[in-house]
Amino acid sequence: MTDIEPRWRRAMLPPDATLAQTIENLNEVAIKIALCVNAEGRLIGAVTDGDLRRGLVRGLSMQDSISQIANHNPLVVPESAERDMVRALMKANRVLQVPVVDAEGRVVGLHLWDTIEEVPSHDHMMIIMAGGKGTRLRPHTENCPKPMLPVAGKPMLQHIIERAKSQGFSRFVLSLNYLGQMIRDYFGDGSAHGVRIAYVDEDEPLGTAGALSLIQPRPDSAFVVTNGDVLTDIDYRELIEFHERHNAHGVMAVRLYEWTNPYGVVQMDGVEITGFAEKPVSRSHINAGVYAFEPGVLDQLALHRHCDMPTLFDRLRDAGHRTVAYPMHEPWFDVGRPDDLERANAALMKRAENKH
Repeated sequence: MTDIEPRWRRAMLPPDATLAQTIENLNEVAIKIALCVNAEGRLIGAVTDGDLRRGLVRGLSMQDSISQIANHNPLVVPESAERDMVRALMKANRVLQVPVVDAEGRVVGLHLWDTIEEVPSHDHMMIIMAGGKGTRLRPHTENCPKPMLPVAGKPMLQHIIERAKSQGFSRFVLSLNYLGQMIRDYFGDGSAHGVRIAYVDEDEPLGTAGALSLIQPRPDSAFVVTNGDVLTDIDYRELIEFHERHNAHGVMAVRLYEWTNPYGVVQMDGVEITGFAEKPVSRSHINAGVYAFEPGVLDQLALHRHCDMPTLFDRLRDAGHRTVAYPMHEPWFDVGRPDDLERANAALMKRAENKH
C-alpha cells in the first residue's frame, strides 16, 4: 500500500464537503473512492463512483453534502489483514476499494483491487465512430481525420483504445469515412497495440448510429459504442455492468450540465408577477457520446440507412425496450472545436506531468 499512500491521503474529505468537491476529488485523485473522515481522521463513511451516480440520479445538487450519499458502514479491514484475505473479501463483496483502519477507526491505508488483482480480459466489443469530417476543427482537419488529431503526443483514437485495453477490452471495430485510410495505416490490424481491430467503411455519412448497421459479424454480447472525438476517464467496464444490472437494451452516458442565468428572473402568471429568482441555476443532462447496447439493438437499423443515436433510442423505446441513462462525473472532453482541443491537450499533458 505504500506506493499509493499519498493518493489515499488526498482522498480524505470532511463530512460537510459538497458533491462538487467530491467529484473534483474523485477526478483528481483517480482511485474511485473518497473517504469521509472527522477531524481526528476516523472514518465516517466512504463514497464510491456508484454512490455518487446514485446521488445524481436522485437529483441531488452540486452543493449537497457528501453525508447524503456516503456509505456509513463500508467494508474495512485492520492493518493486520493478509493480502489473500483482502482479495477474497473484495471479491465476495464485489468492491474495488477497502479502507484500512487502526484500532481507533482512523484510516491508515487503502487496498485497491487493481493493485492486488490483474484486470480480467473479456469478450465485449468496442465500436468507435471515427468517420467525422471535423469541419469545426479546420484547419487542423484539412489533412488529418479528427480522431487522429494529437492530444498529449498521441492521436485521440489511441488514447481511447489504450484506456479500453487497460480495462480488458481487446476487440475493436472502427467506423471510417473521411480520410479513413490514414487511420487504417496507423493502427493496421491492431497487433502493434496489443489488440484486434476491424474496420467498416461508410461510403457516405450514416449519422452517429447508422454505421452500426455495417458491423459483421454482429456482436454476440453487450458492446460499447463511443464517438472517436470523446476523451474521458469513464470506466467502460462499469458501463457494461450498469447496462446488465438495469436489464437495458440501451444505455447512454450523460453528464450534468449546470448553467447560471446571469440575470434576475421575473416569475409571471400572465401579466401578474408571482416572484423573483436571482440568477437561477438551470440543470440538464447532456449526451456524453458513449453508449452500451445489447446485440439485438442492431435489428432497429437498416443497412446503409442514416440514423442518429437519439433516433435509435426512440426506436428502442417504441419497441418496448428499456433505455437508461448512466450519470457520469469523470473528466470528459468532446473535442469538436479548436478550444476543446487545446483544453484536452492541456489537461492530458498536466496529467502526464503529475505521473512523473
